[in-house]
Amino acid sequence: MNLISYFCKTTLILFLLPLSIVAQINYKQAEAYFKQEKFNQAKPIFENFLKQHPNDKKTREYLGDIAAYSKEWDTAISYYKVLVNAEVTNANYHFKYGGAMGMKAMSLSKIRAVTYIGAIKNEFEAAAKLDPKHIETRWALVEFYIQLPGIFGGSENKAISYANELGKISEVDGYLANGYIAEYTDRPIDAERYYKKAIEVGGSAHTYEKLSSLYEKNNQPQQALETTSKALKIHKRNQLNYQIGKISAQYNLDSAYGIACLSQYLANYSIKDGVPKDWAYYRLAQIYKNLGKKEIALTWINKALVDRADFKEALQEKSLIMAL
Repeated sequence: MNLISYFCKTTLILFLLPLSIVAQINYKQAEAYFKQEKFNQAKPIFENFLKQHPNDKKTREYLGDIAAYSKEWDTAISYYKVLVNAEVTNANYHFKYGGAMGMKAMSLSKIRAVTYIGAIKNEFEAAAKLDPKHIETRWALVEFYIQLPGIFGGSENKAISYANELGKISEVDGYLANGYIAEYTDRPIDAERYYKKAIEVGGSAHTYEKLSSLYEKNNQPQQALETTSKALKIHKRNQLNYQIGKISAQYNLDSAYGIACLSQYLANYSIKDGVPKDWAYYRLAQIYKNLGKKEIALTWINKALVDRADFKEALQEKSLIMAL
């Protein structure tokens, strides 16, 4: 190699090296954006990277996940389909592909949705066979078989079978899945038993939420209030303060407790709690209406409407308060 060609090659390497480093930094930043759910910032970086590296599976998966988050089901399906074809033994790819098709089917008319049933079933069952411990796939299959009408292949027995498989992987998920099946098939006593087992084994806030929700659906508000109160004592989650206030307001139960919990919710509120402040104002107005305290109720309902003038439920509640 002569001196000139050596010099040119060295110069090219030195020129390209910083570009490579910059690309790596940008990619790590995109991954950080993705973890923070800042998908609009992550998406263009991943798209640009995929253009330069069309066989990069992780980037394609990121873009599929972003599309799914945005409910762009056709786009998500196109990304996941390529991944499934490229790596047929990857259970997670099959699960995501089946899930995107399932969500797409739900957005269609019943007649058009039927055409997706076979493909969805195949993808979920492939994922389950490929990974005997894939919890999300088995949950998807429980929901698939219990919600699908029998004429199209729905089966309570198959749903129970996958719920029992879940129980072998995660005892609490097994109880929750069987509780879900019992609730869906209108067997509230069985559902209650399974959810109580889930609380006994796992005791997460979610297990308490499922039992409390069951009680509400079956017109047992006192049990719902007691269950949510137990969850609050254990988990100290601020959102549970709102749930107690909501039950108190809706069913005219233990008003003082409801007011105290809603006040606590507002005092400790953060956007992560999920329920906006205007709903807490609305529930306080309901409680004071239940107590016959018109002026205080009006103060809280007006506060809810200041935050959101087109708050339909609050407007309806205000007319009820005015009629006191």
